[in-house]
Amino acid sequence: MFFKLLLAFSPWLAFLFIAGGSLFRLKLGLTVGLVLCVVMGITRLHRGIILWVGLLFFSSALLAVAGFNSMWTARHMGIIANGAMAAATWLSIIIRKPFTMDYAREHTDPSLWNSPLFIRTNIIITAVWGLTFTFNTILAWGKMEQFVLSGLAYEIITYTALISAVYFSSWYPAHLHRMKTG
Repeated sequence: MFFKLLLAFSPWLAFLFIAGGSLFRLKLGLTVGLVLCVVMGITRLHRGIILWVGLLFFSSALLAVAGFNSMWTARHMGIIANGAMAAATWLSIIIRKPFTMDYAREHTDPSLWNSPLFIRTNIIITAVWGLTFTFNTILAWGKMEQFVLSGLAYEIITYTALISAVYFSSWYPAHLHRMKTG
């Protein structure tokens, strides 16, 4: 599941690594994110709500920044990007289709897909991602407003939160399996 989640977030990760520092890099990061979403959607490497949010976010943000030169959008990009991911994640829980289920199904017997444990496990993992994206939205606001911490501190905390969510996504199902078997 770890690799599939990493792959699903690759447009966002590419954007995160490319977009900082200049308007050119922001436009390039948005373009790369959009292209990766399209290619991954066409090749079926990526699917579900995360794909659709990526397509909507990257195309809208690219249009706003590159097409309309919206400096407001550019200034608030960290908040918008993290907020979009947080909203999509919480929405997937609300509609009872946590986004992690798309990836967990690839490693789970189809007879278990509707089991309460499988669904609850994915709701918990997705909620951790929702908390992470919500937390990172708040951090992005703090960074934009230059509130208390240095820019580097915000970056370190943001990456630590994301790495922790990735770790939890791998650890938690294994932990439940160990508890069940013994």
